[in-house]
Amino acid sequence: MLLCIVIAFQVLLVYGMTFSSTFSQQVDVLENEPGLERIFHRPPYKNLVPVYEACNVEFAFPSEEERLSALATGKYNPDVPVPIDVDVYFPNEFAEPYIFVTMPRFGSGVPYSLALLTNVLRPNGTEFVAFPNYYWHNSHGQDCNGITSVYRIQIDSCNRMWVLDSGEINFVQHCAPQIVVLDLPTGKLVHRYRLPEDVFRVSTSRFVTPLVDIVDNPPFGQCKQAFVYMADALGYGLVVYDVQRAKSWRIENKYTIPDPDFGTLTLAGESFELTDGVFGLTATPHGLGLRRMLFFHSLSNDAQIAVPLDVVNNDTLWHDGVASSIQEFILVGKRGVQCAASAMTSHGFLLCGFMNPIAIVGWNIRTPYVSPNRIVWAENPHTLQFVAGLKVRRNPAGKEEVWMLSNRLQKVFGGTINYHEINYRIQRCGVDELLLGRECKP
Repeated sequence: MLLCIVIAFQVLLVYGMTFSSTFSQQVDVLENEPGLERIFHRPPYKNLVPVYEACNVEFAFPSEEERLSALATGKYNPDVPVPIDVDVYFPNEFAEPYIFVTMPRFGSGVPYSLALLTNVLRPNGTEFVAFPNYYWHNSHGQDCNGITSVYRIQIDSCNRMWVLDSGEINFVQHCAPQIVVLDLPTGKLVHRYRLPEDVFRVSTSRFVTPLVDIVDNPPFGQCKQAFVYMADALGYGLVVYDVQRAKSWRIENKYTIPDPDFGTLTLAGESFELTDGVFGLTATPHGLGLRRMLFFHSLSNDAQIAVPLDVVNNDTLWHDGVASSIQEFILVGKRGVQCAASAMTSHGFLLCGFMNPIAIVGWNIRTPYVSPNRIVWAENPHTLQFVAGLKVRRNPAGKEEVWMLSNRLQKVFGGTINYHEINYRIQRCGVDELLLGRECKP
């Protein structure tokens, strides 16, 4: 326990320092093929900046009475919560970023499913506080106007958080899956969409990842046009939501299912079984001059799939069934191993957390999806065990950063987790530092 206190204090000291990077050099590298070849065949990069490290999750409550009540009623069990996703919001150039984490309700002992990291140190790590507040979560599925269970979130360029609420607790469907959109400067609800039953499988679907594509981005757009793509890992499909038209439709075919040969996930010598379908979602960035694609993969599969956004965004193409337009889907390639969360840089590098090697691996979407083009950006068999959350965010200085959350999920599911060790980590590094092989700046 003392180990957790010392490490958490060190993380706060490191995180309080300023940092900068040279993004223009990334552009030079991207336009220089010999430079790419030289940089991408360097030794794996291992030294990421620790932001959060904890043996177990520490929760804040509105009062001590509330905490004791949650413990007594089973609504809080310290050994149940598992952090899954991370996202970061930079309010301005002078303020520290807000770091958000999700903890889905795998069991009934998770007091809240969406949280904000504080600077309060507790015996097991830094404390979290409920977001937007405790009372959005404390009905535990009895009030579907709150938040029930969240696997992943996305913060957009319009200062909004898109929350994909699965509606489950302990694998029981309490509420319909929903999209909840929160204005980050105020914490207020600005949009809600409950999925109709024709786009999800009751008691089967599990929505784990949202990808939000803003069509009218600032500074010239008004943030009114957006599409949300939702990964249904256990229903083996995708749901597309046209925000402006308040309309959604479902897509599923042979590319959205798991492969039994990849149903065993092994990390650091420990294995567990999962048959998850669609899991990781990214899209071609705006402004690259390429036909924009939706890239996705199933967790229990080694295939990387792509489909044009103009195809999935056209609801008329899916009137004949969820497997329509299958000819538009492209098997980009196979990697021979599973990868978990994925993210995309603005210059078109798709990143994913690999199981073997235990690393963040990057692929230039302009190139074939073959082994020589899948490059290790950061490898660490100790600190990157199951990267469940992965984001690329631009800081106030205009530099892109990779943020990642790892949770040693093989130990959680295998029952071997030791709460006297560091289990949960948030780390970050600048995109150009990773790309250029430089030290990550704290």
